[in-house]
Formats: sequence, C-alpha cells, structure tokens
Amino acid sequence: MKSLKAIFLLVVISHCLFWVPSALSQQAEQSDIEALKKTAPKVYIDCGSCDIDYIRTEITFVNYVRDRKEAQVHVLITTQRTASGGREYTMAFIGQHEFQGINDTQKYFSNKTDTDDEIRLGLVKALKMGLMGYVAKTPISSKISISYAEEAKPKSAVDKWKNWVFSLSGRGYFRGEKSYSYQSISGSFSASRVTPELKVSMSLSGYYYGNQYSYEGQTAESTSESYYISSLAVKSLNDHWSVGGFLETYSSTYENIKFALNPSPAIEYNLFPYSQSTRRQLRFLYKIGFNSFRYREETLYNKTHENLWNESLSVTLTLKEKWGSISTTLQGSHYFPSFKKYRLSLYNTLSLQLYKGLNFFLFGGGSRIHDQLYLAKAGASLEEILLRRRELETSYSYYFSIGLSYTFGSIFTNVVNPRFGSTSSGGFSIMID
Repeated sequence: MKSLKAIFLLVVISHCLFWVPSALSQQAEQSDIEALKKTAPKVYIDCGSCDIDYIRTEITFVNYVRDRKEAQVHVLITTQRTASGGREYTMAFIGQHEFQGINDTQKYFSNKTDTDDEIRLGLVKALKMGLMGYVAKTPISSKISISYAEEAKPKSAVDKWKNWVFSLSGRGYFRGEKSYSYQSISGSFSASRVTPELKVSMSLSGYYYGNQYSYEGQTAESTSESYYISSLAVKSLNDHWSVGGFLETYSSTYENIKFALNPSPAIEYNLFPYSQSTRRQLRFLYKIGFNSFRYREETLYNKTHENLWNESLSVTLTLKEKWGSISTTLQGSHYFPSFKKYRLSLYNTLSLQLYKGLNFFLFGGGSRIHDQLYLAKAGASLEEILLRRRELETSYSYYFSIGLSYTFGSIFTNVVNPRFGSTSSGGFSIMID
C-alpha cells in the first residue's frame, strides 16, 4: 500500500515539474505578445460603409483608435462605381506622427455579383498589403510571416458582351388597414457600356403610387404615375475635358406633363484630373437643350403644348480628406429668350472632424424657382394637395439638417463583442414601418 502511495506521489510531482515550467513559458510568451501589441501602429479606418468589426477581427497586428488625430496611420477609403456595376475601393494610407510622409495607395475592385462576404474579404486583403510597410517598422513585425501563393498562368479573356452591362429590377410595396390602403409599384431597366474613351448608358423606369381611404361610408382614391427614359453618351478628350450629350423623355402626372422630349449636348471640364475623382473633383458642366412639351391639362400660361430652348451650368466640388468631406453643387438654368424663367439650386453635404472626437455635419439645399411653366391652370384638389399628387406653384424650396457629435473616453477600439447584436455595419436587422 505504501509503495502505491509513493508511486502516485512521484507521478504527481513529475506532472507538476512538467506543467509549471510550461505554464510559466506560455504566460511569458503571452506577456511578450501583449508588450509587442502595444508597439503596433495605431490605425484609424475612415470608411462609412465598411464592416469595421470584421476588419478588427481579421487584422489583429495593429491597434485601432477612434480618433484620426491619435492615429499613426490614417486609412481613407473612398469608392466609385465601375463600368460593370461593381465598386472601385481606393485605400489611401496616410502616415502621421512617427510615420509622417510615409504614404501609400491600394485599390480593390469588386464585381456587381460579389456577396458582402466576398467584398469584405477582398478589402481585408488589400488593407493587409497596405499596412505591411508601417508594421515592418515596429517590433511586432517579428511575429509577422509572409507567404506567397503562386499566381495562375494568365489566360486570354473573351468578353462576349463587349463591355455591355444590363440591369433589370422590379419592386412592389403594399400596406393597409381597415380604412386605408397604399400601393407602390416600380420597375426599371438599364444598359451601359463604359471604356476609358467612351461612356454610354440608357435607362427606363416607371412608377405608380395609389392611396384609398374609407370614412363614414365614403371612399376617396388618389393615384400618381410617371415614366422616364434617359440616355447619355460621353467622349473623353483628355484627363480634364469631356464632351457628350443627354437625351430624355418622360411623362408625369405630378408635373402635368403628358410627354416631354429633351436632347441636350454638353461639355465638361474638371479642374482636377479624372484619375483623382475618388478623392477630389471640381467639375464645370454646361448644357444647352431643346424641350418639346405636351401637357395633360392647359397650363397657367394657356398652353397645351410648346417648344422651348434652355441652357444650364453646374459647378460641383467634391473633396474627401482626413479632416472630413464636402460635396457641393451649384446649378443655374433658364429658358430662352428671357432670363426671368430661371431656376437656381444649391446642394451641400459637409462633414468635419473639428477636434478629437468632435464632429460637425451639415446636409441641405435649396432652390430659387421661377420656371414652373407646366403647372395646370385648373389647380389641384384637396386630396392632391394633401397627398402631394400635384406640384404646386412656389418661388422656393429647401431642406436642411445640422448637428454635432462628441465622443470621448478610451482611444482604442480593438475589442469586438457581437453579443446581443453588432454595433457596426457587420450586423443585420429588419425594420418594418
């Protein structure tokens, strides 16, 4: 019996002698990794549409901060639509503080048929490539390994569609209760072909809206419908100039237009090269057009149809920088021969990062309106006014939103905890109003 106890004691002691150094070694290794993690680059991801939680989960060799001014690397991600209907993601890596002046750019292209998971996988891969230049300058680079996947041999690609992309969609929305019902039906078709030298697009769309009310045995019904057909052709002259034209035809019960035809040749100048369009644009677009109108009802000017010439000039400024973003368009147009029949519009979106955690935003626009030649002489019924089924005479319109937000506390945002729902764009929710 004593011999069995002695054997058992020896086994326990041997396990302890093996386990204690192993545990201490693992603990020391973990402490080393945590110490290295503190030296990793501080990164600020500037992207309103990215799955930030997924990025933090997949890229763990940097420190994420919530304020751009605390970051050593500001990653500014901008997008624009490609000819195939996908997206071009441009990732500008901007070095700050210790990495001041060390900048880089990576690009990722998604296809229209890519799933959300495929897109975020591609983004993470491009982000890793861009971050390596900064990680290599810190001690945590000792824990980074690089592998090479042999590239497949290139194959000649044959595009049977000749760069044409088509899209077809339809939508129906219905809601109601005992005394009220609403229907909305819409559909669209588009075709486009885009190359560096030529851009051609065409689209067709139609809309129908209807409301029915029942009250004390009486029933009221109101409907609105419209259709639009538009096309565009643009020829690239160089990195600043483009020339082309628009062709539109449409019908709208809201605007009292039975049929309208509007061909408009146009020319555009971009102060910045088009190659920088994801970050900055300053475009001047001039159009001159012929308008043929056929009205549903006689207008305020006693017209049932008329042909008019008009011209328009728009200036658009778009900037996406570390300090925030701005997009502003000023547009003016008038009918010949008088300048009294005009419209002047201003649209603006502004987002500024004023200080650490302090953000300011402004969203709004307005128009000075003196060109409503199409308004019906008979006016609108009470139902049409309340339900906005007919456009009413006005000299101006506007919309406006302004606000501030302030975030304070820990600068680090490395932790991801999806319990009870996600707090970033990686979550999923359905809301029915």
